[in-house]
Amino acid sequence: MYRKISKTLEAWKAESARKPLLIKDARQVGKTYVIKGFGEMAFDTMIFIDFEKMPKA
Repeated sequence: MYRKISKTLEAWKAESARKPLLIKDARQVGKTYVIKGFGEMAFDTMIFIDFEKMPKA
């Protein structure tokens, strides 16, 4: 499923000196779905940290 944020994520990936990606938004809007799908499509490996479930991270 293509979403508006997809172009932003693709631009972030294309940057040569990109920084870690932090996504903040309202609850239940599809953040996890979009990020996991993008990570699986665009990278060989991905680290996903859910600060709600792992606050010490």
